[in-house]
Amino acid sequence: MEQFKIINEYEQLKILGDPFRSKLIMRLIEKPYTGQQLSEVFDLSRARVHYHLRELEKNGFIKIIKKEEKNGIIQKFYQSVAKGFVLSNELLPHSKEISDATRQIMFETLDRTKTRILAAPDDAFKNETDETNPANWKFMSTQWELKTTEEKFKKWAKKYREIMYELDEMSKEDENNPDARPYYFLSMAFQLEEGFFKQSGYQQEKDEDEK
Repeated sequence: MEQFKIINEYEQLKILGDPFRSKLIMRLIEKPYTGQQLSEVFDLSRARVHYHLRELEKNGFIKIIKKEEKNGIIQKFYQSVAKGFVLSNELLPHSKEISDATRQIMFETLDRTKTRILAAPDDAFKNETDETNPANWKFMSTQWELKTTEEKFKKWAKKYREIMYELDEMSKEDENNPDARPYYFLSMAFQLEEGFFKQSGYQQEKDEDEK
């Protein structure tokens, strides 16, 4: 599975904006499924699920990674071709469709995140030592809202991705470590029309002193 796949065709963009197909893609990023398994997950007919799988496969989002025979029937296992999808500059004229597709994928990501939170063990949310020291945290949940330039944001985003790639490489050393545990990371950052958080009194005073 590739890290990213570039989306540069309008038909592909429309598929990302379709709620059900984006749900299928999110599932198939996680692990392979057969059409039968997906029909049970979504409580839909196999015919309907297979129709959407064919459309996703035809447009390069998923592929068949293996086949197994069961009771004389060949089962096809589908999986996403990439962990994420990046929209090409060639699609910029379709700004509304880009916005709709991106929002839909974000919605589905948040929905899958809720599932992971509910499935996490109770110990995952217990900090048994000093909770004021990030070095002792067993989990993270935080929101930030701030102002900066687009140039600075892009520079920071590059550093953030490099850190995550570094952690991904480090994690490969622990694949056979019995003490290793799976961790889930979710990151979202985007520009707002206006801020929702109100400045604290301290921050307002600080800003006024610096004028």
